[in-house]
Amino acid sequence: MSLFWRIFALNAVVLGTATALLLWAPVTVSVPVLLTEAIILVGGLAVMLVANAALLRLGLSPLARLTKLMTTVDLLRPGQRLPASGGGEVAEVIRTFNAMLERLEQERATSSARALLAQEAERRRIAQELHDEVGQSMTAVLLGLKRAADDAPSPLRAELHEAQEITRESLDEVRRLVRRLRPGVLDDLGLVSALTSLTEDFATHTGLHVTRRFDTDLPALSPEAELVLYRVAQESLTDVARHADAQRVSVALRLADESVVLTVTDDGSGIRTPREGAGIRGMRERALLIGGSLEISPASRTGTRVQLTAPHARSSPDHA
Repeated sequence: MSLFWRIFALNAVVLGTATALLLWAPVTVSVPVLLTEAIILVGGLAVMLVANAALLRLGLSPLARLTKLMTTVDLLRPGQRLPASGGGEVAEVIRTFNAMLERLEQERATSSARALLAQEAERRRIAQELHDEVGQSMTAVLLGLKRAADDAPSPLRAELHEAQEITRESLDEVRRLVRRLRPGVLDDLGLVSALTSLTEDFATHTGLHVTRRFDTDLPALSPEAELVLYRVAQESLTDVARHADAQRVSVALRLADESVVLTVTDDGSGIRTPREGAGIRGMRERALLIGGSLEISPASRTGTRVQLTAPHARSSPDHA
């Protein structure tokens, strides 16, 4: 039944019931109308309006739920659907909207995957150039300064040693940037070693106390899944250093059913605003890349918990 005929039928039921009551009920209307008769008529009208409103709300409630979903749907949180039971125009609109959401989620996941893979390729290229060109050039400069300092007179030797230290610190910074752009330890030694190196470097540069808890029976993951887990941990620690005002950070990696769960928890000021910035949305896009899910919630006492659940039994989607 179409929406028009459903609404027409609802109103017909209400008006027919009211007409039947007027025909068969022993009620008369005087001229002028008595107070008791007016009360009865007004009461009957109120009952009729309430019944009509209730029936219309019942018939149009699927449209209200659809409108609410339209205003709150987020393609980074897939799976939001409305049941489209029954027939009629409303059910067809809901089914069409669900199909549109499915198509948009697939297109968003495909485009995000391409963008992220291109971003990682560019990071790999920049890291390689920094390592091969800038790093080697600075190493050559450092060796030249050492030879010059060995042969220089005493007053100039101190200045050359100072230039050596500045160059060495700059070289260390370049190497740190290379590790952030493309963690070579992730390719060579795996995810646990990469996260260990990441947290140690984070603790050294921020002075925060970092606790690590990694399960020993973790399954083998695809390179895409390992890279996503590493990047989410990296972004979470960066957010802690910038915004959390924390003293302690915990990084955990554990096996749960058919998934590997990464949890980064801090004891900082917690989530201050429900608005998600580019960093969080980027983490959600990375989670979708491997079919995972990201949850950000307040910690048990204070601070924030970032949890990424990455299924390891499923193969990564085809991004060709």
